[in-house]
Amino acid sequence: MAKAAKKDNYCVYVKQIEALSKIANLITSGLYLEELLRLIVHVTAEVMNSKISSLMLLDPDKKELVVKATQSISEAYNKKPNVKLGEGIAGLVAQQNKPIYVLDVKDDARYLNRDIAKKEGLCSLASVPMAVKGRMVGVLNCYTSKKHKFSKSEQDVLTALANQAAVAIENAELDLRARSAEEALTTRKLVERAKDILSQEANILPSEAYRLIQKQSMDSRKSMREVAEAIILARDIKEKKS
Repeated sequence: MAKAAKKDNYCVYVKQIEALSKIANLITSGLYLEELLRLIVHVTAEVMNSKISSLMLLDPDKKELVVKATQSISEAYNKKPNVKLGEGIAGLVAQQNKPIYVLDVKDDARYLNRDIAKKEGLCSLASVPMAVKGRMVGVLNCYTSKKHKFSKSEQDVLTALANQAAVAIENAELDLRARSAEEALTTRKLVERAKDILSQEANILPSEAYRLIQKQSMDSRKSMREVAEAIILARDIKEKKS
C-alpha cells in the first residue's frame, strides 16, 4: 500500500512538473492570445483533474472579469455574465490579489451562479489571481464535481500555473500591440505612396489625393490600406507595360 501511494504521489508530481513546463514554454511561444488562453485552461484542467477550468481576464476600463477561455462544453457556464471587480468569488480574488478556496460553491453566499453550479454539478472551487509586475491580469478557476479540499501542493502548483500564465498573457498582449503598431506604420507608408502616385497622375494636390483615397475607402467599404495597395499595383502594372 505504501509503495502504491508513493508511486501515485510520484506520478502526480511528474504530471505537475510537466504542466508547469508546458506553461513556461508558452511564455515565448508567440501564439495568438485566444489560442494561448485555450491551451492554458486545458493544461490546468489536466493537471488539477478539474471538471471545469476557466480563465477570466480583467477589463480595466469596465472593471469586470470576462470568461475568455474554458474547456467546458456547458453552454450555461460559458455564457456566464461578466463579474464586477469585488463581486463574487472571482471578483474578490481579483480585487484582493489573493486566492480563495471554496469547499462547495452551492453553499457559499459569495458565489454568484449557484443555479449554474447545481445544474452542472460543480462543487469545490479554487480561484487564483493572475498578476504580473503588480498588474492584475485575471483569474484562473478550477472546479471539481465532488467536495475536495485543495492540498498545499495543489495550491502551490495552481499558483505557479497562474503566475506563469499571467506572464505568457502579458507577452502575447505586448506582441499583439507591437504587431498592430507595425501594421499601422506599414499602412501609413502605403497610403503616403499611393497619395503621391495619385497626386502626380491626376495632377492634384496631395491633400486632395488623400481625400479621394478616403472616399474610395468608404464607398467601397475597403480599408485605406487595400485602396492604397490597389493604386500602387495599378502603377506598377502600368510601368511594366511601358
